[in-house]
Amino acid sequence: MSSSQKAKAEEIIDTTEDPEQLEDGSNSEPDDDDHIENFGPSSAEPSTSSKKKKKKQSKAMKALNALRGKHEIPQAVVDQVLDKVKEQGGSAAAGADEASVRAALEQMKIMEVAQGKAGIGGKNKKDMGQHKFWATQPVPQLGEGPPLGDGFIERSLPREQVRQDAYPLPKEFEWCIMDLNDAKQVKEVYDLLSLNYVEDDDASFRFQYSAEFLHWALKPPGYHKEWHIGVRVSSNKKLVAFISGVPVTLRVRGNVFDASEINYLCIHKKLRSKRLAPVLIKEVTRQCHLKGVFQAIYTAGVVLPTPVATCRYFHRSLNIAKLVNVKFTYVPRSMTLARMIRIFKVPSTVQLGNSLREMEEKDVPEVANLYTRFMQRYDMGPIMTEDEVRHQFLSGKGTGEKSKDDSRREGQVVWTYVVEHPETHKITDFFSFYSLPSTIINHPKHAILEAAYLFYYATDVAFQERAEEEGRLKRRLQDLVGDALVIADQAKFDVFNALTLMDNVPILQDLKFGAGDGLLNFYLYNWRTAPLAGVEAVGGVNAGRGVGVVML
Repeated sequence: MSSSQKAKAEEIIDTTEDPEQLEDGSNSEPDDDDHIENFGPSSAEPSTSSKKKKKKQSKAMKALNALRGKHEIPQAVVDQVLDKVKEQGGSAAAGADEASVRAALEQMKIMEVAQGKAGIGGKNKKDMGQHKFWATQPVPQLGEGPPLGDGFIERSLPREQVRQDAYPLPKEFEWCIMDLNDAKQVKEVYDLLSLNYVEDDDASFRFQYSAEFLHWALKPPGYHKEWHIGVRVSSNKKLVAFISGVPVTLRVRGNVFDASEINYLCIHKKLRSKRLAPVLIKEVTRQCHLKGVFQAIYTAGVVLPTPVATCRYFHRSLNIAKLVNVKFTYVPRSMTLARMIRIFKVPSTVQLGNSLREMEEKDVPEVANLYTRFMQRYDMGPIMTEDEVRHQFLSGKGTGEKSKDDSRREGQVVWTYVVEHPETHKITDFFSFYSLPSTIINHPKHAILEAAYLFYYATDVAFQERAEEEGRLKRRLQDLVGDALVIADQAKFDVFNALTLMDNVPILQDLKFGAGDGLLNFYLYNWRTAPLAGVEAVGGVNAGRGVGVVML
């Protein structure tokens, strides 16, 4: 590398805390057509604007575009939205005013992060027809009809026919395998993700991945260290990009196969014009192929070719006063803060009483069996061994005793509770949720937004005759998730998030979850199957019941 090239690379990397804003107000360099925005729950929703459509942008859209990179909602935006609300809202919108519209817009901006919608993928989003990279990949292409049958798109190859050397990078960068058993390297991944992976348009919120979370998410039984791939600057060895894969046994309808779960594709925000994303994807794909794995599952907020299912985020406010203070939510005109707090207050004790307790090591076999049986309800879901159940539901429970202040253990990232029958002592139910907080940047009072996410659950009520038709299953799941809210509230979480997957849809409204505007698309790599029921029912399958995969 020449001295000028070296200086340029180091200049790019030095600005990590406060990246210089570009003229368009974004804090990332313009993308190119081949750039893949993001994977996982951090991605943004797609843009459907083409060059032709941009010429016909409405005044409202031009005003909304002014939101990018500005801390204050422009008056033009408020006026446009208020006019539309009054024009289209009928009598229900008669009381709308500037203050309520402005508060709602502020809430929408902040909730994009907490619901996994906003992030580095939120800038310069591409029209669906411009995904040149994905046109070269074994994925269903946009516009294709539903497949005649399920199956792979490209055949698996013997190891000797897989590319043996890494894909080339721009000359100022080099590949590395991240050793997550090395505390220093875990800290590097944490820093990269925390500063670059998810950020709202105002640079106010970022997901905060702890070392404990990364160990739990990226080191399941049988993980491959070669699937934790980084890119460093050759001159100073600074980590500037990362992508990960973990092994999963996936069932899609009647087919079971080994796959990789791809997540945490993250590129330093000053390097978004370097075409690194497609290379990272190809390199992790190559590493998976070397292990004999030729299918993958991944998620994104953007629309890529081609979603197999789409789910919507829902959220349940817990700490109303704090959420209002940080503008996550707002107090409606017809309500006071005190009344809003009373409405969203969760019970102080759990519905299931003494039958509910934390999962223990001795419960692993029964929980594994219950999980396996219950997950057959869904068209797509992971198959777990007992070791994988132990890892997913127990390994992240933290160390030591629970704190008296927040009922948490040191380093706790997952909460799993079981229901034990008082007479037979059989495990009849379980539920789990995990913690993924966001840093609140430059807020005078609050530093962290504590968010819990609904994980997996199961109940043997599902196996009782006519339990679903008679409403017993819904009531039981409502009790289970309701108790999860109680425990999350006791653990000082501010908000509890869930997606429209599994059996969530029938119970969310009754538990006072509110619909978010963030959507999460599920994708399968090198596998075709008909669309699965997510946010909406599909092919006679109830909404949510097509998807039984919770991506971290």
